Amino acid sequence: MTDPAAQQLITDSGHLAYVRHRGEGPGVMFLGGFASDMGGIKARALDAWARERGRAFVRFDYFAHGASDGEWGEADITRWRSDALAVLDALTEGPQVLVGSSMGGWIALLAALARPDRVKALVLIAPAVDFTETLIWERLPLHAREAIERDGQWTRPGGPGGQQVITWRLIEDGRRWLILDAPVPLTCPVHILQGWQDRDMPWSHAVRLMEQLPDARVTLTMTRPGDHRLAEPDDLARLISVVEAMSA
Repeated sequence: MTDPAAQQLITDSGHLAYVRHRGEGPGVMFLGGFASDMGGIKARALDAWARERGRAFVRFDYFAHGASDGEWGEADITRWRSDALAVLDALTEGPQVLVGSSMGGWIALLAALARPDRVKALVLIAPAVDFTETLIWERLPLHAREAIERDGQWTRPGGPGGQQVITWRLIEDGRRWLILDAPVPLTCPVHILQGWQDRDMPWSHAVRLMEQLPDARVTLTMTRPGDHRLAEPDDLARLISVVEAMSA
């Protein structure tokens, strides 16, 4: 979905589409999920909140997502991490609260590790940390793994358009950025929002991440009726409340 307010940031990968408005800080930067775009419900809800409060805010589309340039077969975690850092460096000023949804939670963590002086706090919504390995590769049937290794990709049912292409490039590159097997050396506070009914990202995954973060700096809020999207009115109100608190 193309946003009429979208602008283009030129990067080494091409043009990244983004929506930004200036305001008071700390700024808020939204990082979306795998195969999603910046026009989602949570991104727009935060955008509306930031405009109403006069807060600096930016949302964007990764390479090969939404209105940004790029071919899906050339996309990987390295490129999406670079996109997030490009937006953080070029389009924001001062301390930022990074709000990462699903895959965006993983990318937000990687960005915070790369720019610890710029990130004030993280708000992670059903964070899909290490998902290329733990939630895709380890769950694929043998015939799908063989197809990916042989053909370079495999198409599985589900996702936008009723199917989703999983590439060997995505799986291999994702292994460069796995972080759940060791403590994550972050210095900023982290608040995780997780739905109990999440079938895509089980709550145990959020607990595993929590165990690897510094004890005194992490909070996990679990909602019993919540699913993976966490986009119901109560979920959005909770998200905005958490972002406000982490921005204080």
